[in-house]
Amino acid sequence: MRFGYLSLNNAEGIRPARLARELEDRGFDSVWMPEHSHIPVSRDTPYPAGGDLPDGYWHMMDPFVSLQAAAAVTTKLILATGICLVLEHDILDLACTVATLDVLSGGRALLGIGVGWNREELVNHRPELPFKLRYSAMRERVDALRRIWTEEEPAYDGRFERFSASWVYPKPIQQPVPIALGNAGKVGIQHAAEYADHWCPIDAQLLNYDGKPDVRGGIELFRRLAAEAGRPAEDIPISVFAFGPPNRKRLDVYEELNVERIVVPPPTMMRHDEAATLGWLDPWAPVLEQMK
Repeated sequence: MRFGYLSLNNAEGIRPARLARELEDRGFDSVWMPEHSHIPVSRDTPYPAGGDLPDGYWHMMDPFVSLQAAAAVTTKLILATGICLVLEHDILDLACTVATLDVLSGGRALLGIGVGWNREELVNHRPELPFKLRYSAMRERVDALRRIWTEEEPAYDGRFERFSASWVYPKPIQQPVPIALGNAGKVGIQHAAEYADHWCPIDAQLLNYDGKPDVRGGIELFRRLAAEAGRPAEDIPISVFAFGPPNRKRLDVYEELNVERIVVPPPTMMRHDEAATLGWLDPWAPVLEQMK
C-alpha cells in the first residue's frame, strides 16, 4: 500500500518544497494540494462537515504553483490535486497548466477533480452554469481535457464546452494525464465508475443507506458500477482520504479491499505551521515501514 499526504497549502504553513522533500524522504509516494480560489463571505452554503468552516479553506494557495515547487525538489513524488475544482477554470488554460506541470515534472501529474460543494463559489466563476448540472458539466470537461491533451487539433462543440479547432501545447508526457474523481455520493460514485482513471473518495463520506460509514460497501458499489459500465473494475486505482491518526486495523481492511493508496490529511483544516505538519507526519513512519 502507498501513502500520500494532503497539504492544507496555506502561506503561513509549511512551504510546498520543504513538505515535498520531507514526504519523499519519509517514504510517502505523493503530495496532494487542495483548491478553493475563494470562499464567498455570505456563507450561504453550509460546511458539509457541519459547524463553522475552518479558516484553512479560504487561505489555500494555488495548487498548481505549489505542485510545481514540489516538483522542482523531488524526483519520484506524484504531484496530485486533492482536489481541483475543475469547473472553476477556463478549460484551455487548465489544460495547458496541467500539461505544463506534467512535462516539467517528468510525467508525475495526477489531476484529482471534483464539482465542489459551495454553490456561491461556483456562481462567481460560472454564473451561467446551474449548480444542479455540475456533474453533467464535469463529464464534458473531462472528455474535452482528454481530447486537448491527446489530439493535434482538438475542437469541442458540446452543451457546456465549446472551442474551435486549435493548437494547444504542451502535450503532457502522460497521454493523457490520469484524472481522479473525488466524488463519494451516489451520483458521484456513478460518474467515477463510468469514466474516471482513478477514484479518490474521503472515507467518512462513504455511507450506507442508514447513513453510517461503510467504506467496504462504497468500494464494492464503485467496482460493481464500473463493471456494469464495461470497465475493468479491479484495475481502477483507488486512493482513500483517511482522516484520523494511524489505525492499523482500519488500514488492514483497506489493504484487504485492494485500496492502492491512503492519503493522510492533517488532523485539522484550520491553519497550522510547519512544526505542526512535521509533528503529524512522525507517527506515520512506522506504519509506512510496516506496510511496504
